[in-house]
Amino acid sequence: MSFSFRRDLGLQLLALYLLFVGPVVLASLVFDRLAAQRLEADIKTADLAVARAIAQETNAIMDSALQAVRQLASYPEVLAADPAGMEELFRIAFSVRTDVDLIYRLGPDGTMLFHYPLGPGSTVGWDFSIRDYYHVSLTSQAPLISAGRISPTTQQAVATAVMPLRDRNNTYLGLVATNIKLQALSHTLSSIVAEHRASDAFQVIIIDSTGHIIAAPDPTRLLQDFSASQANISGAVLALQAGNLIQADDNGQETLFSYVPISSADWGVIVSRPTQTAFATPRATHRGVLMTMGVFLVVGLFFWLGLTRHVIKPLEQLASYSQTIGVLPNSSLPENSLSDGSVDHRRMIQKLSQRPDQIGHLTESLRRMEAAIQARLNELSTLLQTSSAVVSTLDPQLVLDRILEQVERLMAIQKCAIVALDERQGVFRARASRGLSQHYTNQLAISPSEPLSVSLRALRSGQPVQVSDTELDESFTDARPRARLEGYRSLLAVPLNTQHAQPAALLVYRPDAHVFTAQEIELLTNFANHAAMAIENATLYARSDARLHEQTRRLEALIQSLRDGLILEDLKGRVLYANRRIGELVDLPRDEISGAPVTQIIERLLARAAEVSPEKRAATRATVLAALNGSGERSVEIAIQTRRQTIAYYHLQVFDVTDSMGMPIGRGQILQDVTKLRELDRMKSSLISTVTHELRTPLAAIKGYATTLLAEDVQWDAAAEREFLEIISNETDRLSYLVNDLLDMSRIEAGSLVVTHEECHLGDLIERAAQRSHPQPKERLSVDLPADLPVFLADAQRIESVLRNLIENAAKYSGERTPIRVSARVQSGHLIVRVVDEGPGIPPESGQRIFESFYRLENDRTREHAGAGLGLSICQGFVRAHGGDIWLEPTPIGSSIAFSLPLIPVNEKPPELS
Repeated sequence: MSFSFRRDLGLQLLALYLLFVGPVVLASLVFDRLAAQRLEADIKTADLAVARAIAQETNAIMDSALQAVRQLASYPEVLAADPAGMEELFRIAFSVRTDVDLIYRLGPDGTMLFHYPLGPGSTVGWDFSIRDYYHVSLTSQAPLISAGRISPTTQQAVATAVMPLRDRNNTYLGLVATNIKLQALSHTLSSIVAEHRASDAFQVIIIDSTGHIIAAPDPTRLLQDFSASQANISGAVLALQAGNLIQADDNGQETLFSYVPISSADWGVIVSRPTQTAFATPRATHRGVLMTMGVFLVVGLFFWLGLTRHVIKPLEQLASYSQTIGVLPNSSLPENSLSDGSVDHRRMIQKLSQRPDQIGHLTESLRRMEAAIQARLNELSTLLQTSSAVVSTLDPQLVLDRILEQVERLMAIQKCAIVALDERQGVFRARASRGLSQHYTNQLAISPSEPLSVSLRALRSGQPVQVSDTELDESFTDARPRARLEGYRSLLAVPLNTQHAQPAALLVYRPDAHVFTAQEIELLTNFANHAAMAIENATLYARSDARLHEQTRRLEALIQSLRDGLILEDLKGRVLYANRRIGELVDLPRDEISGAPVTQIIERLLARAAEVSPEKRAATRATVLAALNGSGERSVEIAIQTRRQTIAYYHLQVFDVTDSMGMPIGRGQILQDVTKLRELDRMKSSLISTVTHELRTPLAAIKGYATTLLAEDVQWDAAAEREFLEIISNETDRLSYLVNDLLDMSRIEAGSLVVTHEECHLGDLIERAAQRSHPQPKERLSVDLPADLPVFLADAQRIESVLRNLIENAAKYSGERTPIRVSARVQSGHLIVRVVDEGPGIPPESGQRIFESFYRLENDRTREHAGAGLGLSICQGFVRAHGGDIWLEPTPIGSSIAFSLPLIPVNEKPPELS
C-alpha cells in the first residue's frame, strides 16, 4: 500500500487534497457553526434594540402622561372639584394631547365627578371604586399607570394615567386621570411594522401589568391575555427583565421573542417573528456553506478563497457593524466630522449594501434599521429638549427661539419663523425667526384679510398648508418677487392652536422645490404644538399676574376702607402692615407704624384708656399684653377716650397667621369698634328698667285707688270719689302717653309714621300741650307769639305731642320756680319755635345724644324724675316727618331747644307724607 501510494500521484494528490481539504472542511464546519450563532445573536440584538427603542418612546409617552396628571392635580379647580374650572383646564389639556381619550375626576368614594369631553354617553355619577387603580391611589402619593381596559365612557381601549389628590392634611380627595388611547400606540406599532419589517413577518406588541395586550398592529388582539399562552415571556418582562427567547407561538410555529420592560408603567414591549424568517440569512448562509463545501471538493482552494472573501468576511463586517448601531455617529453627518476608521467602515457598508445577494439584503436591512432607530432617537431627543425649553421658562421669546433652533437642527432647514398677530398694528408679523434676513422680517406684515396668504390659509383651515414650488403656484404670484429676493422656493405653514393667545403660525422655508411628506408635517405639527403651549403659558401667566395685581389692589383698598383697625406682625413682633384706621387711633402716620414693634403701637393706644384708676389701667395693660404674647385670652375689650371726650369701646382680637402648610408666619390684631353694641345693650337694659318702672307706678296708683273705691266697709263722699277717679284717669292718661310714645318710636324707626295736614293755630297747640303736661308748668309758663303769626298746615296731634314733651321736660328738670318761655317767629318760609328754661342746662357734648332713643343725662335732676328717654327722640321723629328739624341752642343759662316746621299755606294742602 505504501509503495502504491508513493507511486500513485493521484493518491498523493488525493491525500494532499484530503490533507488540505479535510482541515478546511472541518474548519468550514466549525466556522459555519460559529457564524450562525453570531448572526443569530446579532439578529436577537437587533430585535432587542428595536424593542428597547419602542420601550423608550413608550416610556417617554407614559412619563409625559404622568407629568400631565401631576400638573392637573396641582390646580385648585381640580382639588376643589370645580366643574367650570375643570372643564376649562381639561379642555386645554385635551386639545394639547392627541393621545388622550378622556380626562376625568373621581371623588374620594370613587364616584365620577366630571369628565371631558362630556358627550352623550356621560358617566358622571357612576361608581368606579371597583377599579384597581382607585384602590392603589388610596395609599399612593405618586402618579401611576393602570392596566388596559375598555372605557365605559368612550367604549375605547384605554390605559389610565392616575394622580391621587390629597389636601394639606394628607386627606384623600379622590383622583384625576387621563385615559390614553391604546389605538394610538397600536398605530405607532403598525407604522414601524409596515415601514421596516413587513417582509420579515415582524410583529410588535405591548402588554400591561396584567399580561394583556394593550398595543398591537392588529386591533383585534387588543386586551387579549398574552400571559395565558406565553406565561414565561410575560412573567420575565413584567419582572423588569430584558432578553430573547425562542419558543412556539400560539399557532405552534417556532418564533423568536425579544422583550424589554417599560419601567414607568410596569408594561413590556415584545417583538416577535418566526425563526424561519428571522434566521433566514444564517440558515441560507449555512446551506451556502454546505454547497460551497461540496463545490470546494471539486474546485478546491479557489472556491474557498472566494467564499472567504465574499461571504465570511462580509458577515464578520456586518456583525461588527450591527454592534455599532446607535454608537457610531449618525450617517447623515458630513464625513469630515468622522474619524478615518469610521469613514472606511461606512464606505465598506455602503459597498456591501449595493450587492444584490443576501449579504446586500442583510446590509440594507441593517442600514434601514439603524436609520429608523437613529431618527426615532433624534426626534425623541429633540422633542424632549423642546419640552424642557417650554417648561423651563415663561419668556415666550426665549422659548420660541429654542423651538426654531430645534426645527432647524432636526429638519435640516435653514430658514424658519413664527408669525403672530400684532394687536397694536392689526397685522401678522414675525415674532421669532432663524436664517431670514432682517429686512425680510421687518417688512413681513400680513393683513388678516389677505385671502392668498399661506399663513392665514393655514390659520383659517386649522391645517398645515404648503407651497411646493413658488414659481409654479398661481396663488403665490404676488409674493413671488419677495421669495426670489429672500432665496426660498417652497414653504410650509403650520397653525398654532392657541386658545388664549393671539393667532400664530410656524413657517419653514426651503431653497428648492420640495413636497413636504406626511412625516415631516407631523413632526413640524408637534413643534407647532410646543410653540402654542409656550405662548399659551406666557399669556396665561401674564393674565394671572395682572389679575393678581388687580386683586391685591382691591384687597388693599378694602382693608384700608375698613372701619376696624388691622395690624399684621411678623414672628419678631414688628408691624408688617397696618391700615389707616390704626393710624387714626394711635395718631401716627403709616410710614412710622410700619416696622415698629407692635407693643409700642398698643402702648400708644393704651395711653388713651378711659380707666381713671391706675389699678384698672395696669390690669387692662396686663390683659392686652398677655393676649399679644399668647399667654392669655386672645380677645380683650378696651375703653378709649376719644378726642371729643367721649368713651369708645374697642374689641381687640389677636389671631395667628399661618402659611399653606399650617406653619406660623406671624400674628394679627383686629380692633373693632363695639361702642354702638355697648350702647345698644345699655339702651336695652334701660328700656326694660324704665318701662317696667314707668308702667308699675301708674298701674300701682290705678290699682290702689280702684281697690279703695271698691272697698265695702268704707263710704266715701262724692268729692273724695271724684278725686280718686281723677287720679285714676290721670294715671291712665300717663299709661296711654307711655304706650303711645313706644308705638310712635316703633313707627319712626320702622319708617311707617304717617302725618296728616290740617289747619293749626300755634297758640292753641301750646295751651293744650301745657294743660296735658305732667307736671304742669302753670304760671311759670310764658308764651311770646307774634301777632301776625299765620295759620299753618301740620299734624296737630303730633306737633302738640312735641310741644308737650318739651314743656314737660322743662318743667321736670329746670326746677320748681324757674320760668319757662315758649316763643315763635317766621324765618325763610319756616316757623321757628323755641322752648327755653333757666335750669341747670344740657352739656354741649350731649347736644346730639339727647335726641337718641333711651338716652338720659346722668345728674341729680334726672334721677329724681322717672322717664324712658324717648321724649326728645319722638320729638325729632315727628318734626322731621313734617320736613323740619330740631336742635339744642347754646344759652348762657338753662337750656333752649328749638324746632322748625315748613310753613305750608292753607290753600296748598299737600297729600299726606310718610
